[in-house]
Amino acid sequence: MPTDLTPVIAACTRWLLDAYPPPPGALNYALAEAQALQATTLAAHLRYPTGLDVQLLHLCGPGGADRLDWLTGCDPDRDGTAWRTWVDETVVSWAACLLADRALAIRAHRTRAATDHHSAGLQRLIDPGTHDTEASVVLRHPDLLEPIATLHRPQLIELLHAEAAGTP
Repeated sequence: MPTDLTPVIAACTRWLLDAYPPPPGALNYALAEAQALQATTLAAHLRYPTGLDVQLLHLCGPGGADRLDWLTGCDPDRDGTAWRTWVDETVVSWAACLLADRALAIRAHRTRAATDHHSAGLQRLIDPGTHDTEASVVLRHPDLLEPIATLHRPQLIELLHAEAAGTP
């Protein structure tokens, strides 16, 4: 069974960029994509902390983007959108929370140490520079992200508080 989260991370990142696009320009897109990728990677690692969790994900599937599209009013072009079936609503919601709240992202990064996943750099997510901030003005806007972030924020907060309480 696969233990790779790449399809879910890629689909969730793409969904976020489609729903909350960066300003025009290749650099803006690349910077926004890096931030969305770091947020969805961290969220996916927290959502599926063990190899067994990832195997179950591949067995059952993540659920798709239909509800997220409905909440944001997105009307995606249905041609070539097979990737949308790999969108995980919880991962996107948690990523939205992490993008909108730096303190929450820092706590989530610390919590990820308890998972089976290797830690990777999250500099653009946790400490964005000026160019990062300009490229992700829509992607990190708390009011715009709220309809998505609110879906599964309580579960993320509970997970982070439970992990923090369990550490010495």
